[in-house]
Parts: sequence; structure tokens; C-alpha cells
Amino acid sequence: MYSLFSEKQEDKNMLYNDPKAFRDEMIKGYVKAYSQYVTEVPGGVVRSTKLPEGKIVVMNGGGSGHFPAFCGIVGDGFMDATVVGNIFTSPSTDDVYHVAKAIDNGTGIYIIGGNYAGDKMNFNLARDRLKAEGIDCRSFYITDDIASAKPEEKEKRRGNVGTFTVFKTAGAAAAEGVSFDELERITAKANARTRTMSVGLKGCTLPGEKEPLFHVPQGKMEVGQGIHGEPGVYEADVVSASEIAKLLCDRVLAEAPADDSKRIAVILDGLGSTKYEELFVVWNTVEQILTDRGYTLVEPQVGEFVTSLDMEGIALSIEYLDDELEKYWKAPADTPAFRKGNSTIAGHERRTYTEQADVTKKYEGATDASRKAGAYIKDALGRMKAMLAEKEEELAKIDSVAGDGDHGRGMVKGSTFAYEAAEAAYDNGAGAEDVLKEAGRAWAAKAGGTSGVLWGEALAKAGETLNGVYTADRAADAVQAAADRMTELGGAHVGDKTMLDTLVPFAAALRREADKGLSLKEAWRNAAADAEKAADETKNLLPKVGRARPQAERSLGTPDAGAVSMAMCIRTVLPE
Repeated sequence: MYSLFSEKQEDKNMLYNDPKAFRDEMIKGYVKAYSQYVTEVPGGVVRSTKLPEGKIVVMNGGGSGHFPAFCGIVGDGFMDATVVGNIFTSPSTDDVYHVAKAIDNGTGIYIIGGNYAGDKMNFNLARDRLKAEGIDCRSFYITDDIASAKPEEKEKRRGNVGTFTVFKTAGAAAAEGVSFDELERITAKANARTRTMSVGLKGCTLPGEKEPLFHVPQGKMEVGQGIHGEPGVYEADVVSASEIAKLLCDRVLAEAPADDSKRIAVILDGLGSTKYEELFVVWNTVEQILTDRGYTLVEPQVGEFVTSLDMEGIALSIEYLDDELEKYWKAPADTPAFRKGNSTIAGHERRTYTEQADVTKKYEGATDASRKAGAYIKDALGRMKAMLAEKEEELAKIDSVAGDGDHGRGMVKGSTFAYEAAEAAYDNGAGAEDVLKEAGRAWAAKAGGTSGVLWGEALAKAGETLNGVYTADRAADAVQAAADRMTELGGAHVGDKTMLDTLVPFAAALRREADKGLSLKEAWRNAAADAEKAADETKNLLPKVGRARPQAERSLGTPDAGAVSMAMCIRTVLPE
């Protein structure tokens, strides 16, 4: 059978300077190219023109690597700002907060993202911080990807290419001047009536990496892969363009709403490497199938809207329209990457932004015992940073079995920020509690991602619990507090195949050893063995949460990357 897509291609060479600076350099270049539309602020970009009077701010966000969905659609009738994380990594809480503060005009802020754990945690923490300051801030998470959960579990579905149509709806409604309650209702309706299905033919490759995040076997295609490089829910033989078109149409049409008007907004999306000519070949069949089934296609779009670096594949997204949603889909927009109607932004008054000053914090009153413990914590974080840099590739390989392969890089980044913050705090007089809290805050604020906010919040909570006592008993209390905070924030439990499957048994083991009257060093060493055993046993579990959940069967036999890195860090806390 002839296939539109080649079965074997040479790896693509990616253009970059320093892989670690890829996101930052991308933003700077983008802003220079489109300064009439956007201005860079800490954490992302905001529109460079003034907002209409009384308009609710609508901002989206996510990891970079998805252009134009994140940062390419800032302008009239669309997003007012975008928070841009590192590649395939959710932005940090601080990034979300700072972008929101930069664009705030006093009428409310609506933060919209895909339904991913890291995005939700960081966005919600920033939202709550803004609300505490008296800002009306709300959040919403898109669940259009039908491959990622069954219809009866729609709330577990992740965001995919359909995020674009939901973003467009929210942006157009806000531009019209609707109330905040109405904006929430309209956004929720757009999400509930949007469906996406995708196929992948070649995995994407992160800057600086030699291998793709996942490999598609020759002659096969991934059905239902995610936009962060997650492999599909199953593999199938590569078939012709028309057969792929039928597969995609069948899947999205199978979940048509009961009140289907037979009018739909349609996006056929290239995921990064699929050429426009190929998309048009597929579209030729998609359009025929949809019209043969009685649908009217309202201003359909074919091209790149939500990409995944250099991933090869396509996605079909449909929004089932009613009169209200059709109005917002057809409404004018003027952004660098997407335009409808006449351009309006050139005549708008420019807006200026001022950066907040960086104030160095000074610490006073730490006891000698607290300073000594602070030095130990700082050094332990330094050992963790060095160890994780050495283990980055190993952790990435474990994570890529069913996830997106970025866990190693995320842990290196988080531990680096944490160590730098701990060192700075200690040098400015901090004791153990503040050293640990500042390390946690930096990990959560700067690293982004799910593991970033979980590790950061856990460390900060542990620091709050020490209270000037540095014994095995108090360490057990602190570790338990960290585990409780991680459980509360992430919503996972023991058995879900996450880092909690290491941390919770470690906390119990440390309490057991502390109750024996052992020294902190002895108790920690004994409990670390339990942590390592628990991490290894996650290979027998199936993931129930996070990006690995749709590929649960693939992960059987491989331990969880977060559980493994947790055990590594626990062991590394003790000097050799």
C-alpha cells in the first residue's frame, strides 16, 4: 500500500547555540521579529499595545516547542499574553505570576492551558497568589484529546490541537467585552464541543539531543500521540493518506454531541515536520468525508497551529459549532501567526512595562546549630545537583518509555536553581530552615514542570517543619510534611506510579528508624535502602496519573523516572 509518508528519514539537524538557552533565545528573536505585536517580560510575552478599556485579560501558557500556540497568537482578538516554559515543560509559578502582573489592567485575568498536571499546579498556585492580592484571577484547562481517556473520563483528557480553537473562542469573547462569568461559560462550552485525534510517524528531538524522545518503528505509526512528544496509545501499520484521513474523521465524529448542528470549525494540523503539500493531500480526503457526512465546514484551517518541534504527523481537530461559537470562530484576530479580518493592531497605542527590582534578602538571628545544619543542607543540594547532571540521560531514557523524556533535564534544572538559591541564602546569613525554604521556592519558581513544583513545594514545607531541631525525629517530621504537601498538591497516591511511591515509604521508614533512637545519619541511611527498593518496585505498577497514563501498558517493567530520581536524591543527601 502506498503511503504519503516515508517510512525512513534521516534525523534532522536542529539549529541552536546552547540547548539550555534555546527557549530564551527563541523568545528574544521572536520579539525582535514582531515587536509591533509583543514585548518580552519575565516569564513570557505580552501584547505591546494597550488593552481596550474594561477588557478582561486572557492569557495562555505552556512549554515551548509548540509554536504558534504558545506565544505566536498574542494580539487583537486572541491572547493578551503567553507564559512560555522550557521545551515541553510547564512554566513555573513565578513565570505565570510575573506575566500576569505585567499585563494586569484591573479588570480580571483569565489563565487558560492544557490539562496537564504541571500546568495546572503552577497556574493554580499563581492564580491563588494573584487572588490573595485582590486580583480577580481564574483558570481553565482544555481536554480535547479523545485518545487520552475514555468518554466517561473526559476530565482526564489532555489538551491537544483543539486548544487552538478554545483559545480563539476565549480571546474573541473577551475582545467583545463579555463579563467574566460569561467568559468562563463560553470557554467551557467551546472545550466541551471540541475533539482532536492525531497520528505520529516520527518522534521529535529536543535541542542538544541525539535521539528523538520516542522512536516509531519502520512501517508503523503512533495513533493518538500527544503534543509533548508522548508516544501514541497504540501502534498501527502505516497506511495511505486517505486511510489516515478516514481514521481521524471516524474518531472525532464518533463523539459528536447530541445537538450536533452539522456546522463545524476544522483544523488539520501539521505537528512540525509534515509539509503543507502533504497536509493538502490528506485534507482532500478529510474535506470529502466530512461533507459526505452532511457537515458544513466553517472557515477551515490547514497548516501549523500546535506543533511539537520536529515531530512528523498530523492531527485533526473539530469544534462542533452553535451560533454563539461560530460567531467567535469567525471573529477577527490580528497576531503574528494567525489573522482574520482587517489588521487593526498597527494603529493602537503602545504599552510600556517596567521590570521589578531584584532585592537581595538578608537573614538575621540564625543560631550556630541552624547555620551548621544550613551548611549541610546546602552541600547536600550541591551533591544532588552534581549527581543529577551525571544521571540526566539515564533518567531521560526511563521517562521516554511512556512519558515525554524530559525528566532528567527538569531535575537537573530544578536542583541547579535550588542549590544556587540555597548557597545565596546561606551566604546572606540564613540558617537551615531558610536555606531549605529558599531552595524549594527557587526549584518551584524557576524549574517549571510537574516535578519542579512538587519538589519545590515539598522542600519548602520541610523547611517550615524543622523549627530549629535537627534530629532524626524532627527530620522524620519534615519528610512526612514534604510527602503530605506533595500528595495534597499533585493529587496522586501510593500505587499511582509516581515519586510518591518512593517518598511515602521513605517517610515511613525514617519515622521507624527515628523511633529506634538512631542518629539522623544512621536512620537516614537505613531508610534510604527502603526508598531504593520502593523505587525499583514501581516497575510492577501501571501509571494512573500524568502523561504516562495513556501509555500505561508500555511502562510495565520499567520503574517510574520520578520515583527513581527521588531515591537517587535521598541516597545522595548522605556524603560518602
